[in-house]
Amino acid sequence: MFSINFAIIFPFIVAATIPIFYRYLKKIHIGWLVLLVPTILFVMLASFIPSIASGKTYYHTYNWIPSLDINFTTYLDGLSIILGLLITGVGSLVIIYSIFYLSSKESLHNFYCYLLLFMGAMLGVVFSDNLMVLYVFWELTSVSSFLLIAFWSHRNASRQGAQKAMLITVSGGIAMLVGFIMIYTMTGTFSIREIIPIALELTNHDLFVLALILVLLGAFTKSAQFPFHIWLPDAMEAPTPVSAYLHSATMVKAGIYLVARFTPIFGMDQTWFWTVSTVGMITMFWGSFNAVKQTDLKALLAFSTVSQLGLIMSLLGLGSIALQYGYSEESVIYTQATFAALFHMINHSTFKGALFMVVGILDHELGTRDIRRLGGLMTFMPITFTVGTIGSLSMAGLPPFNGFLSKEMFFTATISIMEADVFSLQSWGVIFPVIAWVGSVLTFVYCMVFIFKTFLGKAQPEKLDKPIHEAPIGMLISPIILTILVVGIFFFPNIVGNYLLKPAMASIYPTFGDPEKLTPSIYAWHGFNTELKMTLAVIVVGFLLFKVLRYWRPIYSILPQKYSFNALYMNFLSFSEKQSTIATKSYMTGYLRDYLSYIYIFFIATVGGYLIMSGAFSFDTTPSAKFRTYEIILVLIMVIASLAMLFAKSRITATLLNGVLGYTVAIFFVIFRAPDLALTQLVVESVTTALFLLAFSHLPDWQKEKVSSKTKNMNAIVSIGVGLVVVLVGLSVLNYDKFERISYLFEDAYNLAGGTNIVNAILGDFRGFDTMLEVVVLFIAGLGIYTMIKLRAKKEDTDSENQ
Repeated sequence: MFSINFAIIFPFIVAATIPIFYRYLKKIHIGWLVLLVPTILFVMLASFIPSIASGKTYYHTYNWIPSLDINFTTYLDGLSIILGLLITGVGSLVIIYSIFYLSSKESLHNFYCYLLLFMGAMLGVVFSDNLMVLYVFWELTSVSSFLLIAFWSHRNASRQGAQKAMLITVSGGIAMLVGFIMIYTMTGTFSIREIIPIALELTNHDLFVLALILVLLGAFTKSAQFPFHIWLPDAMEAPTPVSAYLHSATMVKAGIYLVARFTPIFGMDQTWFWTVSTVGMITMFWGSFNAVKQTDLKALLAFSTVSQLGLIMSLLGLGSIALQYGYSEESVIYTQATFAALFHMINHSTFKGALFMVVGILDHELGTRDIRRLGGLMTFMPITFTVGTIGSLSMAGLPPFNGFLSKEMFFTATISIMEADVFSLQSWGVIFPVIAWVGSVLTFVYCMVFIFKTFLGKAQPEKLDKPIHEAPIGMLISPIILTILVVGIFFFPNIVGNYLLKPAMASIYPTFGDPEKLTPSIYAWHGFNTELKMTLAVIVVGFLLFKVLRYWRPIYSILPQKYSFNALYMNFLSFSEKQSTIATKSYMTGYLRDYLSYIYIFFIATVGGYLIMSGAFSFDTTPSAKFRTYEIILVLIMVIASLAMLFAKSRITATLLNGVLGYTVAIFFVIFRAPDLALTQLVVESVTTALFLLAFSHLPDWQKEKVSSKTKNMNAIVSIGVGLVVVLVGLSVLNYDKFERISYLFEDAYNLAGGTNIVNAILGDFRGFDTMLEVVVLFIAGLGIYTMIKLRAKKEDTDSENQ
């Protein structure tokens, strides 16, 4: 089972070597070497298909943090292998495409490094069984996608798109993390395989619904579900290979995968059903509705991706209702919704990947993606036209393409759900086929816009930046392969059904017995049934709406732009920045005394508050040792020196008084039999005093600081408060019994730590880690200082050259 762990680690290893060795690759394009990574992994995963199809699963674990139940555990089953094949298969085609798409002047080593980081993170997400490990890879996909979206960092739109994607997906990921912790609280394990068998016992737990919602927040943000969909269109500022990979086949499918994986855990709850299915339906409609008005082909595909993701998500929600019935002939009709979701997830990756590459070809070869400048390209770019048309018709759900098969199954699922007698579906179930049909009509419209406005009609070469010509064969290889899959799956769908979808269904419905009964045979013709009538109506109404598009398109202007989700997002960012600026300026005064005041006030509030709230604010001095005369004298010396320092009028006086304080503390260490501490204190005080005196002539004049009486009073209150709390802590600790004493841990200190002195043992065992971290901090600070010095030197050189 080493190979599945290898599948995750391999892309990271290669990504780490690229910055080191890329400069030595002068005669070969780095992309050809990177191509080996997904190709090898795809072949390796494909070799598991026969055994996975027969019902076998692969599980392996490496101990990572076993005390916290966090281990690097991989699990390969029917569901994860589908995503693994998409990640590596489409990844291979995207790399081939990028070799010819990206200029050699680009920072290709950075691009492929980021791409491999993302690939490894996605494989980590789909193969991880441990929730905490899954979360680590989940957030790593957000980080690596940020780098990919912002690859053209000189563009403001790219930076903003990357920022938006990062903020939204990472915020959802944090919510998901809290949900995972709640699941652990309920189950005592982070293993998904161990949680599924006890899922039914969790439904009555107080945290169940809240954990469900938090997990869905992570899935919805990652898969661009309404209203979190706004990051996806802006992310299209990334290079087209990134869009074809992240936003059609991989990253946006991570949320889909998460919902499918957690369906056996949460699917029996009506909150899951209504939330997933309703959000999916709304997303489908809203995405298709907004796609129609776009004039940028990439933006059109972005909103179409949102719509298609909503379709898949809604199907997973509808399919979860089968868990209400358990395994029976009655429930199989609902499991087919999940089957359709998985099928359409594969189909969408094929036709949408091809369409993104077509748009990239148009942008690369003609210099524009604007529909208003395109038209009549069919005769000049016949291969691109063929690929684009097949992809569009498949997305529209027309035969003989794979999108037709899964779209018909989508209609079947929405019609069947009206027959369910749970969750009030007999009253409200009709909304699902209605929204599905309306969304499909709008999908047909924007597919016609893509075909007719781009490839048909009259050519406009005068509006283009480059002469019209067909793309080089290198850029056509990948979309042609995807198009062949679009057609091939239509004619041989049951190969996909039996070898990929059947074992995936067994993963989502592990208690339903034989997956054969959950896997329907896929046929293109089912007779003149309701679903076919809905499809014919979609074609007729959709074509009519397309022909009169200019008359009803003004409906989009009814919605004020200032109330759009993008506007709300930007307003929220602006408001947050303003408030954070105000808050920062209020406490970042530039005065050390204010910063110390914040620390001391926090100390008083937390420590003093705990003493009061916990009842620890009590002490008994009867068993305490009596004060000796010389101890009282030493304390009085320290008090007098401290007070005198406040009123000192020269720097030399203040320095000497500070030394008196330090040496008196050293004497106390001697009295209390701590010679090593006393020696350290004496050395520190001597060195400090000597340094003050050495730098004396270079220090500014000692001047009385002019501060308001309000500041003086506040400083006095804080000082007295800190002193009072410290004294109370010292007195209260004598009889504190709220926690178990830890002195027994040091009874065997010599054998465990090699020291008879408990202070030395603590310093050796624990202080060593602190020192190591301090050294690391100093090292990082040194790197920062060195970098600033180098940058300053370069800037000065540039300024002198300009002069």
